[in-house]
Parts: sequence; C-alpha cells; structure tokens
Amino acid sequence: MPTTGLRLLHVHAHPDDESSKGAATTARYVAEGVEVVVATCTGGERGSVLNEKMDRPEVWANIAEIRRAEMDAAREILGIEQVWLGYVDSGFPEGDPLPPLPEGCFGLMDPAEASKPLVALIRRFQPQVMTTYDETGGYPHPDHIMCHLISMEAYRQAADPDLWPELGAPWQVSKLYYQMGFHRTRIAALDAAMHEHGLESPYTERLAQWEGVEFQNRVTTYVRCGEYFEVRDDALRAHATQIDPDGPWFNVPLEIQVKTWPSEDYQLVHSTVETSLPEDDLFEGLREEPLKASAHDTGDDFEI
Repeated sequence: MPTTGLRLLHVHAHPDDESSKGAATTARYVAEGVEVVVATCTGGERGSVLNEKMDRPEVWANIAEIRRAEMDAAREILGIEQVWLGYVDSGFPEGDPLPPLPEGCFGLMDPAEASKPLVALIRRFQPQVMTTYDETGGYPHPDHIMCHLISMEAYRQAADPDLWPELGAPWQVSKLYYQMGFHRTRIAALDAAMHEHGLESPYTERLAQWEGVEFQNRVTTYVRCGEYFEVRDDALRAHATQIDPDGPWFNVPLEIQVKTWPSEDYQLVHSTVETSLPEDDLFEGLREEPLKASAHDTGDDFEI
C-alpha cells in the first residue's frame, strides 16, 4: 500500500494499552497508509494477570516475557511499529496508607530526564500527530500519570534545538492529543443501547458508581473507525494475560457499538496548524487534500 507521508505516534504506559485505547483509530489510519508507531513506556513487569484462565504459576513466573510476546502479537494485528522505551513498571499501589513505589520504577523518574528516549524517537520518526494520556493518566496509575508527564516534556523538548542535540535534529510535532475514549457520555449511550435491545449491560453498575469529572466536554475530535472495531478486539485478545475473551470488554455486540458510538474520541491539546473544531480526523489541517467525510461513515445517525 502506498504511504501518505503522514505519521502518527501513540505513547502508552504498558503493553495492552495500545489495544484498549485507540486501537481502531490505529487500524483505520494504517489501512489508509499512515505510518503508525506505538511507544510503550514499560514492560508491564509488575502488572496483574487479569484473565483468570491465565492465572497460573508459570505465567506469573514469566510475566515479562509473556507480555512482550503478547505485544508482538498485537503489533502484527494492528500493522504497526512498536518501540519499548525501557522503563520498569511501577505496579498499582493499593492500601491505606498507600505503600511507597518500588525503587527505580517508572513512576519515580524525573520527567525531564525520563523523556529522553521519547525525544529521540520523535526526532527519528518525525510524527505530525502524537497522542498520549491526559493529566489524570486516564485513571490514577502512577505509570499512566508519568506517561502523560514525559509525553508533555518530550513534545516540548523534541522541538528545542538547544536540548539534547545528540538525539537528532529538532522536530516539532504539529498536533498533540489526549486519549478520551472512556468518558461517561459514550458509556451511558452504550448502556442505554444495550437496554433498548433487551440485553444486560456491562456498564450499569459502573455508571451508578461514577465519580469525578465528566470528560465529554473536553472532547474535540471524533475519529470514525467503527469498521475497525473487530481489529481492535483481535488486538485486545492478543493480550491474553490482561483480557478475558469471555469478559465484559466484549459483552456489547459490535453492531450495537458501531450504530451507537462509531468513533474513538480525543482532545486536541496543542496544534501548530489551523483546524476547525469539532474534528473527525487527527490529521485535520495536515492533509494535502481534505478527507472525504463519508469515507468511514459507519454510523449514519450517530450524534454527539
């Protein structure tokens, strides 16, 4: 497939995050000929085995190697390049009071220094668009929060000719986005659609207990990618230690998802190019020819 000259960089905390956050967007752009790289900050060494079918001693004993193999499988499914930034998983601290983070883990790094591998990648790959997590990390995992911090540092540092000249020529990323896929408005719409079809929703209890800020009002960009939800799910299933194929991730039928909310959603944080909000394309303002609005319209009556 001929490439478009467009390049997209996703920055994620752990292997499996690239498949649970924005994977259908990735698959859509790969199909269009966009070059996509995923930067994975840690190896998930201190992560849990979340699929009880994989909860076995030999899995726990080899979790780092297994998660790397899972990442390789997901990478092949998504058709991307993937780069390990080389930091060590912090684990998710639990308890009251919370225990200290392990010495040397990603969550304890100095963001200004920890950003260097990402700066080097940005300068090598030269993406026009980069995505990462918001200031909350999407949820308060220390690795997700640090992923946000190093992404913001690297976005700034990569463009500064006076910083790290040994890492390559400076590069200004044109557009920086936050992942906003798990906002309440989307989940509530899917929940309602499940009930309308007489099906049990996996979101009812979660919605009843929802606390905190509603991020819907921060979404600027709705990337229509419903036809790639199946690819997303295949990539998710590749992370067998983290995703139960019979679990709630897959309880909403694809046809309901595509009809109800056929996009993955983002917040545009910085842009050096002119764009009109709301957008339906991360590369709005960067294409030589505007993308036809109907090219990926799989939810005719989808409304925000």
